[in-house]
Amino acid sequence: MFGNVIGDFITGFQFLTRIPIKAQTQWSPNSFSQSVKYFPLIGGIIGLLLAGIVYGAQGLLGVKIPMHLLAIGLILFEIILTGGLHCDGLMDTIDGVFSGKPREKMLEIMKDSRVGAFGAMSFCLLIFVKYSLLMDMDPKLLPLAVLVMPIVGRTAVVIPITFYPYARPEGLGKAFYQSSHKYTLYVAGILAALLLIPLGKIVIVSGVISIGFAFLLSEYVSKRLGGLTGDVYGATIELTEIVTLLVFIIYS
Repeated sequence: MFGNVIGDFITGFQFLTRIPIKAQTQWSPNSFSQSVKYFPLIGGIIGLLLAGIVYGAQGLLGVKIPMHLLAIGLILFEIILTGGLHCDGLMDTIDGVFSGKPREKMLEIMKDSRVGAFGAMSFCLLIFVKYSLLMDMDPKLLPLAVLVMPIVGRTAVVIPITFYPYARPEGLGKAFYQSSHKYTLYVAGILAALLLIPLGKIVIVSGVISIGFAFLLSEYVSKRLGGLTGDVYGATIELTEIVTLLVFIIYS
């Protein structure tokens, strides 16, 4: 049983990051779906790496990096760390949902490997907004904010995976969806609570608001597409990270 837990965690880690792990795991639909409950822990590892960069840049290593360079570095590092997977999902989702086409055409557009005008603009806006939020963040709160941001984002995505139907008969995202259920959400919620609640009130508030946003986003897109896709899962992570940073600024 413990071996299955480790294997499922590694499956999720290998999918959500580009950090090389030598462990050999069998990627199966069941392993994919079982890995979902460990998404908050994977977000925690990403957050620790981002927070470590901030602590180092703020003078821990004797070198203080200007804030604008730090903000760019954090954004670039997260994109490299995740392989740009979630950004790609956001672009595809925006291209499809805002195309003004019927449902089937929306799904076809989202599956197209080419990026449309709406997708390109959404990526530029994502980078600009995230950069602006990091620049406006209280430097004392920045390490905590970038630690919490990936945890909340990867906890929030469990909601669309477990609560909403999959819009296509097949697809990589369906491997996460097909064996996930409310138990998955309960375990992910408990892990997220153990990680976030000890960090204080502002973290709890940002988590609650971001998860509420994930529900609203999932409901809206599901009505447009007749369900959700892996691209929507990626978009959920990116947008809830933005909401998390925004809450930190408002409540700081």
